[in-house]
Amino acid sequence: MPGQDFGDAPLEVRESDHYKEEYVHAFVQKWDQLIDWDLRAQSEGSFFIEELEKRGAKTVLDVATGTGFHSVRLLEAGFDVVSCDGSAQMLYRAFENAKRRGLVMRTAQADWRWLSRTLHGRFDAVVCAGNSFTHLFSENDRRKALAEFYSALRHDGVLILDQRNYDAILDHGYSSAHTYYYCGDDVSVTPEHVDEGLARFAYGFPDGSSFHLNMFPLRKAYTRRLMREVGFQRIETYGDFQETYREAEPDFFIHVAEKQYREGEQP
Repeated sequence: MPGQDFGDAPLEVRESDHYKEEYVHAFVQKWDQLIDWDLRAQSEGSFFIEELEKRGAKTVLDVATGTGFHSVRLLEAGFDVVSCDGSAQMLYRAFENAKRRGLVMRTAQADWRWLSRTLHGRFDAVVCAGNSFTHLFSENDRRKALAEFYSALRHDGVLILDQRNYDAILDHGYSSAHTYYYCGDDVSVTPEHVDEGLARFAYGFPDGSSFHLNMFPLRKAYTRRLMREVGFQRIETYGDFQETYREAEPDFFIHVAEKQYREGEQP
């Protein structure tokens, strides 16, 4: 099977479309080993389920399904889920993971920037997890994707989107125990290069294999600003699923952005 190809100058690969060449078959086959579903479920608890339930959400569009972790958890919790990803390899793996758990997953391969070309109708919630949004390298692409998420929501819908704490990485260096997201034993996740326009991570596995992802290091305030400018009215940001945190401590930020305007509340 073909491997990853970043060319002769991997640090210059800063294109939104390149993710298609990064999630090769061999890497996708190891993705669940990186996550460890059972430990991941313990670490994040019922955060996503609770956030959706307290807003009365029933229909959910998981736009970064990956190998299906969140889609499966939401299906098991009784939500009506459509699972979307840009990688056909990931979607196949997700469908098989759901099937092994006795679930039928509805899947759709789609690019976020043109989501409405593939998916029709409206959802109570859109979930974009797994640091996936940072695969978009241009501001125009990020705005287009957020606008598509916004359009896919009903008038009172909610977007839940996460990202690495790139502020801490850029300002203080990388320090992570992989407590919440990457829980697999003997798996290493380390940044090989970080600047204001690129975070290149290496993923190492016990068998000696390694893979890379090139991502854009989004700052938290910038992401929140884009959400507001696209139209989201109220945004709460959690650090590693906690409402209160010190800015440099969390590995990940989780943004919960509401489409509905609430009278008398500050955005």
